Amino acid sequence: MHTYPFTGTGVALVTPFTQDLKIDFDALESIVNHVIDGKVDYLVVLGTTGETPTLSFEEKCLVLKKVLEVNANRLPVLYGIGGNHTAEVCDAIEKTDFSGVQGLLSVVPYYNKPSQEGLIRHFSVIAEKSPVPVVLYNVPTRTVTNLNAETALTLARECPNIVAVKEASGNLGQMMEILKGAPEHFSLISGDDGLTLPIMAMGGAGVISVAANAFPAQISSMVRLASSGDFEGARKIHYALMDFYAALFCEGNPVGVKAVMEILGICGNIFRLPLVPVSKQTYERLKSLSEYVKTI
Repeated sequence: MHTYPFTGTGVALVTPFTQDLKIDFDALESIVNHVIDGKVDYLVVLGTTGETPTLSFEEKCLVLKKVLEVNANRLPVLYGIGGNHTAEVCDAIEKTDFSGVQGLLSVVPYYNKPSQEGLIRHFSVIAEKSPVPVVLYNVPTRTVTNLNAETALTLARECPNIVAVKEASGNLGQMMEILKGAPEHFSLISGDDGLTLPIMAMGGAGVISVAANAFPAQISSMVRLASSGDFEGARKIHYALMDFYAALFCEGNPVGVKAVMEILGICGNIFRLPLVPVSKQTYERLKSLSEYVKTI
């Protein structure tokens, strides 16, 4: 059985919608089975890729319930609860049933730009409130605020319940500082598909992947090769996927991956505003690249 910290390939699940913008629970079931069949190591429910800002609290609970039901304890589950109002995040944690959930993913507060001291206090309170281990999520392109290495390490040392950071800053120097100083119970997970291999070479614990929604077998194969020290084999897959990654994220996330999932017949290319589908040009590019990725 897998234990925390979360290692290998996690997949940041998309939330599929029907034409009338309700949650498509049948498609969600297909997605969960698709990624498990593709040999991913754990499921991440309601991160950025799950279009969480457009879901109500009740809808979030229903998505989690459905994923847990379909998963049937096959893989560990990391569940996203974050925000820029600390008391509200704690309230959501309190109201959530964590049965069957192995970890909590919580993003750096956005918009109100807290100081590093503010981040330490915010996450310390969340760690105390959470009934499961906490994974920090640093994605400054979305939150504006960067969780710096010193802050991540302070939280790792002072809060035993904080077990990892999902790093999507793109700053490899910062990540090396974290890896160099991390206590034994604390790991660093790539939050960027395109940087997974270099991060693993530095000592990272794998990836929380967007691309694995569509191509779980290819991503998890690359991560397994890197985990076993076969960097030559992992590099072949990494470089073969580079053009695909570029197209996948060129208009944002999850608009790219949902286009690919429609192309593959897994779920619809449907969004709640303010997100809209990718342009026709990007869609055609993704269609062509998806044919190639199938052969990897």
